[in-house]
Amino acid sequence: MKVALAQFNPLVGDIGGNTARISEFIARAADGGAELIVFGELSVMGYPPRDLLRKEQFIDESVSAVESLAAGCADIAALVGFARPAPGGAGRPLQNAAALLAGGRVQHVHAKALLPTYDVFDETRYFQGDPAGKCFEINRRRVGLTICEDLWDAQSLGRRLYGTDPIATLAAQGAQIVINMSASPYEMGKAAVREELFARQARRIGVPIVYVNQVGGNDELVFDGGSCVVSASGEVVGRCKSFEEDLLIVESDSGDSRCEPLGEELARLSAALKLGLRDYVRKCGFKSVVLGLSGGIDSAVVATLAADALGPENVYALAMPSRYSSDHSLRDAEKLAENLGIHLRVASIEAVHAAFEGALDEMSETAAENVQARIRGTLVMAMSNTFGHLPLATGNKSELSVGYCTLYGDMCGGLAPIGDVLKTLTYRLAGQLNSETPKPRIPASTLDKPPSAELKPGQVDRDKLPPYDLLDAIIERYVGKDLTARQIVSEGFDAETVHRVARMVDASEYKRKQAPPVLKVTARAFGTGRRMPIAQGYVSRKGS
Repeated sequence: MKVALAQFNPLVGDIGGNTARISEFIARAADGGAELIVFGELSVMGYPPRDLLRKEQFIDESVSAVESLAAGCADIAALVGFARPAPGGAGRPLQNAAALLAGGRVQHVHAKALLPTYDVFDETRYFQGDPAGKCFEINRRRVGLTICEDLWDAQSLGRRLYGTDPIATLAAQGAQIVINMSASPYEMGKAAVREELFARQARRIGVPIVYVNQVGGNDELVFDGGSCVVSASGEVVGRCKSFEEDLLIVESDSGDSRCEPLGEELARLSAALKLGLRDYVRKCGFKSVVLGLSGGIDSAVVATLAADALGPENVYALAMPSRYSSDHSLRDAEKLAENLGIHLRVASIEAVHAAFEGALDEMSETAAENVQARIRGTLVMAMSNTFGHLPLATGNKSELSVGYCTLYGDMCGGLAPIGDVLKTLTYRLAGQLNSETPKPRIPASTLDKPPSAELKPGQVDRDKLPPYDLLDAIIERYVGKDLTARQIVSEGFDAETVHRVARMVDASEYKRKQAPPVLKVTARAFGTGRRMPIAQGYVSRKGS
């Protein structure tokens, strides 16, 4: 069977716009001779629609869109994702569904069986699952349909989460091919895990698997695409591009198709962050961004990502030196702006800083340091208000973890592009960005100098924090793997350092609740997928 994998980038909630794009893909696939075109999960409305699903009119429009799309499927069959009211009785009011469109009408509707409720997923908030999956026929081929989580197994999830096995059910019904309509977000290393899963499931039931994933950024989530076809023997025989829209037509039996490479993980991280940044800006209605450019590694990486994602002409930077700023920091900022071709404006904060100091009779050392960050944040926000640029916060995951950042200061922004990138990984990402162009853009002096906020004479980050390689190793365990301080110490880490970092992480939760959205690129990011209380006493009470 000739199947078209339609990997497109929807705007959440834009049912009219998404439906028009789906129609375009259907026409292209028909022209290419495809018998069936497959879209991703909830493709009509975009994933995740979250509480838009609570609006009755939104659901009505979703159902109507599917019916209108069916009229354009006279010569080709299509599988599109949408939400519909659930059958009456107990349970949630909606179903996460897929419709088979053929012969100008809706011929079959299938509901998702397994509803994930972990990490960023909260589908049982809205949907009622339907474990009674049934095969259907297209051109004399018996097709088994699954939606995202339905294809995952206990080995990939870490434990068995569900009491039903949709793949086994479809295999028992004689499925000759299994299709999976998905919206699986990117995280580092996940692409390989997914394809190992597909191969394992294909070999288990002895039929090919067609996987179609959403692509694009929606809020903090980035969807990497990578839609593919896996043979019954577990071999990837066709693969769409990663991080961009694509239409791939493949013969499901022979696997005669192009197979795009996945690429190295650092290159994938770079592409994911650029896609997430570009789509967040574009889908929120902005055209340009503004950020503070300090001459340090974090703002240099964010500026470079923004220049690549949006074009350098749409990136505006502010260098805001104070009495404590080193000459090389301003030079590094100017050199980076020149290399990238972005706009740079230098605005000294010295006079404003002095005015703040004169306004209060006394000010603690911490308050004096934070005042500088808040002045800079105010100027970035002023640029945003004046010219309509989206402000970018430049903090990394290490800083957000331990609160080494200032509320209403360097945390100001509409998006934190590297808020899920640890400091040590930020340096590696900088190297990746420099390798992507013939001439490195981030200056060597930025990469070589000790990290510093430059809030007092001679200050470096190590004055207040453990070395970043040690700090990041602890954060990866405490935040990324949810280990307790005691468990981390048992791995050989210094107890005093571990408990100090754990206290800093827990005490900074209130800051993170007020931070801008963070692009999620790891399995455990700050934001929707990590829901910790602010007022709590677990560490201090349990001594864990």
